[in-house]
Amino acid sequence: MAAGSGGRRGSRALSELLGGRIKKQKCTFESGQELQEAAVHLLSCHQNLNDLLLEVESSSKSTEQSGPESQNAFSESFVVSILQEQASKLGVPMGILSAKTTATNIDQICKASMESSQAALLNLEQRKKLSGLLQTVKDLLVHNAFCRLLFCQEMWKMQNPPVLEVVWHLHRGNIVSLGELLESNSDTPAVVEWLCSSLCLLCKQTVDSSLDLELSGHILSDFVSVFLQNGFQQTADVGKKVEFQKIPHICYAVLQKMLTWVLDAVANEKQEDSSKLQAVNCWLNTFTVTMYKSTDCPESLQQFFIHTLTEILTYNPLLKASDAIHKQREWSFARTCPLLTTLYRKLFVAFSAEKLMCHLQHVLETHEVNWQHVLSCFSTLVVCQSEAEQLVKDLLSSLLIKAFENYDMENMITAFLIARQAALEGPAVFMPYAEWFKVSFGNASGYHGSSKKALFFLFEFLSELVPFEAPQYLKVHIMHPPFVPTKYRPFLLEYITLAKTRLTDLKVAIEDMGLYEDLSSTKEEAQPQCQALEDVEKAIRIFENTGKIPTTVMEASIFRRPYYMSRFIPALLMPRVLPDPPDLRMFFIDALKRADKIPPNLYSKYIQACHSLKEKLLQDGSIEIETDHFQEPFEQLKDKLNELMVMITDQSKHDAVPAQIALISERLTAVLGHNDDENEAVFFNSPIQLNICAPKLEQQDQRVVDLLLTSFCQNLIAASYFNPPNRQGLGPSLLVKMICGHRHFLPALLTRLCQLIYHQGPSLNDAHVLGLAAFMIHLNESRSFIPEVDIGSQDPQFASAKGLSVTEYWNHLLVCRTGASLAFCMRFCTAAVAYFLCKFPSLSHDDLCSLLPCGLIKKLQYVVPRLILEARGIGCEENVPELSWKSLSYPSVNYMRTSLCLWKQTCFQKLLKEKAFQLSFREWLLFELKVQPEKDVLSASERQDFHYWAVYQWYLPASSASGGCDGDLEKACGILTDTILDFSQRSELDSCGQLGKSEFSVHNRTVNPDILCRLQEMVLELGCRKTLPAVCLNDKGHFLFRVFQERLKTIGNGSAVGEQLQREQEVLLQKRILLSLPPSVLIMMCRRGKKMTLDCEDFIHFVNTELRNICSRGCALSYDITAHFFRGLLNASLDYEESAQEVNDVLTTCRTKCPIILSSAALWWLRLEPVLCSQWKRLHFEAPLAQELQRLRTCQHSATRFLSLEAEFSLSDTPWISAAFLHFTVQQQAAHGRMRDTLKRLRSDTEQLLVCLLFFSLMDLISTRVAPKEGTEVQKSLEWCLEIVRCLEEHSMSWLVLFQSAEKDHGPYQILHNAASDQYISLLPIAFYSLIPCFHQNLLNREPTFLYVAVDMYIQLLRLYTEGKNPERSAQEGQSLHSPKHVDSLEVITKARQFLLQSIARCPKKSFIHIHQLLDPCEEFDPEMKAALFYSWKPTVAEDFYDEPILF
Repeated sequence: MAAGSGGRRGSRALSELLGGRIKKQKCTFESGQELQEAAVHLLSCHQNLNDLLLEVESSSKSTEQSGPESQNAFSESFVVSILQEQASKLGVPMGILSAKTTATNIDQICKASMESSQAALLNLEQRKKLSGLLQTVKDLLVHNAFCRLLFCQEMWKMQNPPVLEVVWHLHRGNIVSLGELLESNSDTPAVVEWLCSSLCLLCKQTVDSSLDLELSGHILSDFVSVFLQNGFQQTADVGKKVEFQKIPHICYAVLQKMLTWVLDAVANEKQEDSSKLQAVNCWLNTFTVTMYKSTDCPESLQQFFIHTLTEILTYNPLLKASDAIHKQREWSFARTCPLLTTLYRKLFVAFSAEKLMCHLQHVLETHEVNWQHVLSCFSTLVVCQSEAEQLVKDLLSSLLIKAFENYDMENMITAFLIARQAALEGPAVFMPYAEWFKVSFGNASGYHGSSKKALFFLFEFLSELVPFEAPQYLKVHIMHPPFVPTKYRPFLLEYITLAKTRLTDLKVAIEDMGLYEDLSSTKEEAQPQCQALEDVEKAIRIFENTGKIPTTVMEASIFRRPYYMSRFIPALLMPRVLPDPPDLRMFFIDALKRADKIPPNLYSKYIQACHSLKEKLLQDGSIEIETDHFQEPFEQLKDKLNELMVMITDQSKHDAVPAQIALISERLTAVLGHNDDENEAVFFNSPIQLNICAPKLEQQDQRVVDLLLTSFCQNLIAASYFNPPNRQGLGPSLLVKMICGHRHFLPALLTRLCQLIYHQGPSLNDAHVLGLAAFMIHLNESRSFIPEVDIGSQDPQFASAKGLSVTEYWNHLLVCRTGASLAFCMRFCTAAVAYFLCKFPSLSHDDLCSLLPCGLIKKLQYVVPRLILEARGIGCEENVPELSWKSLSYPSVNYMRTSLCLWKQTCFQKLLKEKAFQLSFREWLLFELKVQPEKDVLSASERQDFHYWAVYQWYLPASSASGGCDGDLEKACGILTDTILDFSQRSELDSCGQLGKSEFSVHNRTVNPDILCRLQEMVLELGCRKTLPAVCLNDKGHFLFRVFQERLKTIGNGSAVGEQLQREQEVLLQKRILLSLPPSVLIMMCRRGKKMTLDCEDFIHFVNTELRNICSRGCALSYDITAHFFRGLLNASLDYEESAQEVNDVLTTCRTKCPIILSSAALWWLRLEPVLCSQWKRLHFEAPLAQELQRLRTCQHSATRFLSLEAEFSLSDTPWISAAFLHFTVQQQAAHGRMRDTLKRLRSDTEQLLVCLLFFSLMDLISTRVAPKEGTEVQKSLEWCLEIVRCLEEHSMSWLVLFQSAEKDHGPYQILHNAASDQYISLLPIAFYSLIPCFHQNLLNREPTFLYVAVDMYIQLLRLYTEGKNPERSAQEGQSLHSPKHVDSLEVITKARQFLLQSIARCPKKSFIHIHQLLDPCEEFDPEMKAALFYSWKPTVAEDFYDEPILF
């Protein structure tokens, strides 16, 4: 039963159950009207209007399926009907009832949030209820069933003031505007207080909950817009809304009170908690100009911002100017409260820099100001607006002009405070204070220079500042005082005395001022001990770069000895564990010790203390490492740089970049840990010393530089993913400019760049190349902040380059020597130029030309065609794809394709047409000469193809205006020759001494053999033997020798050793050029009348003026140039029917015009003869040898046979040539041992031969004296000369004529002087007095000119000594190094003087006939000798007088 019963009950269907229920609840109303009436009746019985208004929206939602239009109509009529019936029962208007009911509902909604604490925002549940209520109120407004005025009044009657979000919803939904609500309250102060507290609460809630951030922004934006429109009404708007009388006052008061809230928080920043500061920062968002773009109130916004700025500057003006003087270093941008700097930056956006500066000046002139706010405003201004620097300078100028016109102290103090404040931000944004003070008052045209009264006014002002001044400013005024005329000097001295007294009171002696102290630093005054430590570190860095003791240290050791001995030396000699090997500090200490700048006792104590410290530490078991105080500020700098990356990559945050960079600058100063130089202007004028060959960097400095460079590269790459360079803002430029502002840091930066670019360039990846290239562009942009650079090496064999700009410095770093360096140069220059063009696309063509470094373009002109075949001959092409920055910022870049794309760009090709960017033929040659063929990326054939294209297709046909040769092959040869010589002569910094020797090398400087081949080919093509009229030849000459002479003219022919060595080296290089060309280049064909002859006038002139003076033996050229000439002569004679006669004519000419050629032939004949005979036979077959050549062969044969005792010596018709052959043959056969017998075998009629032989022997003696090879050479040469003189004396032959010709430039033996070096001829006095053993009484009696010659030689000897002409020469050609064994000039002079003083009395009277000509020069050098001569000469005068005929 139970079961069956249960089953029956469970078997009923759901539809039956529902059906039964439906039947029970069946609706009995037949229409909607009946249903409505029943509902009204029900509500009348159970009426609650508050719940009705809240629930009607939700009830309407439950029946949405019936359609929105019908439902809205139903709910509206339903609510209105209820309110009408209720209002009629109560006897009140429906609008009043609805207003009261709505206010009550809002109060209930807000109570939930008021229970715990005050709130400005609703929670989600409250917001949902309020939304429904407001929708109902909107419906009531449509039916005129809602009273706004009464609603506003009821809102203020609530127990608690309305929540701010509710007010905003009412305002935003056009139910009740904020103005209506505020106007309805009669208690204006209470309204202002409520509104301000609500706004503060809103900002605090926004900080606590990030979910309501957007809503809060809308609330603040809408309300502040109302405040602006009403609180700062324009004149035309006043009176339009008469019904709102209180609104302007309330809005103005609210904005004013909120600003006070902000400024109070700024003033109490250190005491306030972080939550309040964050809330204040939230309110500052209302000053963002972009928030008000949609509102039509630009004038109100400007007026509000001006008012705000004025209020900030005049807020709580309690600080006096004297307080500002003392505290302003704490008000720099980096140290100012971030809230205040943020507010300044937001205000600055609304104004142009000019308008802003005008307003600042107006406030300063008309208000009492808060100096802290004013000065921090100027700091923010110069940091964040690049154009502010000049405007601040103009303002300062205006203030000073007014001050000196009216003698107004207020304008003076204002100007000084602003100048100092701007200078605190660093030289990157404003000139240092010391520089400003010097510019303003350091010269006669300064502001104080107009009158005595103005000068007195200045010193009165400075004197009044003294009690409040910081020490560094007093030091500026003392070290760089104002310009004062001499008669007013007491004013200056009185002020300096007062300033020094103040420094003494501050316990800061001027004597304790650091050597490198920054007088404009934002740092606190350093203790003398700390400053001395910084001075030591700076001095060591300078010593590292220059290898010399800094000038400042040397001067301090003399002029500032108290500081040097009591501060600097103790700081330098602080005991430490001495490193092994010695470090820079030890080298520096050793240099000072050697210069006697460290007392020996102090040095000994230092070494002893260092050893004691080491022993103590070893006993303790370990050597302690100094605590690293570097890490913490370094990490802070790193964090700030990371924050900068976020700003640079986000275009909306670019406005915050300048402020961030100012903070980075502050952190960088902390990391570097030392100040700038004491005088930024002086430091700027001091060049940076760098060792490019071996750059060294301290580990700490390298870490900082690497961090900055890495940050720059990362910022660039990251920003390039989002924007091209022209949309990346000013961040990169400002960062580089800031770095350049730390001028003491520049040596480390440039040294690191040298390491990366010059030494490690090819190994850098693409990201590094791109970043460093962009860095270089911005570094060039900031080049005015970078001093000149001196580069070189401490090794004297390496040359140096001085006074380089930073742009020129980069040109030295980007070298093109090997395949790897060529590829890197192309990558780097392509990246740099592409970045520049993408960064500044809107620049005009003229601006591009003025800003783009021309070195980059020139290197690309050289490298791109060299490495990319497709670029040769390519100009501007149509339909070239635009250069895309994206392609360069990809992780892997195809630089070949990118460089070619850049090459084809129209803008790039236009740049190549500008003169400043054109790569001339000479510049191209210099680039190519530096390439090392063995390391070139091109093969020999590829390099040859490139040379042919560049020379014959590019430069030869090009005009000279574009760097070409105008199609003139001779001009091209001249440029090529001049460039080769210049390359060989100039300082090769790029090589750093690593290049090896080649066939063409001088002092390890090589010339590319391929370039020499091009020169040889061009000379052959030109045709060295072309026919020219004689007149033309004499006027113009051979192009090669014209080039030589022009170069030698620029060097000059001075007596300075440096000039002589440079000229000698130049001549040696020119000789090597001649030897590398075909021999026939030395000989030209010349038409004289109707006959063609050979001409070598140019070569003869070159030999007589240059080669003759660098020959190693004094009277003979080297074998190579001698053989070259003779080979060229034989080759040139081939084109003549009478070849032998042409050869004879040329050699005959050489006898008289260029005798050294024939004396050289005598020296080298044994090597020269087989070469010439073989060549003659090859060219002329069986023709007999030319007569002059045969004559030379005969002379050699005669000398050889004579010395071998086979025959007597056969004298030629030119005795000096025979003497030359005999002399050199004696030397070659070492026949000095039997020289006495040899001379006896000569016939008695050989006077000329013996005299000439003596001359060549004297030249040999001079050679062995000034450049001895072995110790016995001098004695052998001297004995040989003495034997010849004895032989001459035995035959009573005169030989003094050799020494007379040297002075008088005439006589039969003058030809010999033309065959010897001028230097050797000038040293004949040494040779003369080497012959003293042969000077016997017979010689004095026989030769009347002996005394004259002897005195003349003595005077010349003294002149050589007093003029400092060192007779030493190296025997090695091409070198001019002093030999360790040299002539003892004093010994020679002493012997000569003794001989003369003894001989004067023994000379016959006839020897004094012309001696009076030498008395004056003798008195100049040796008055005693002059007296002796005069005494011996005087009797002769008396006798001559008595010899007169007796007339009476």
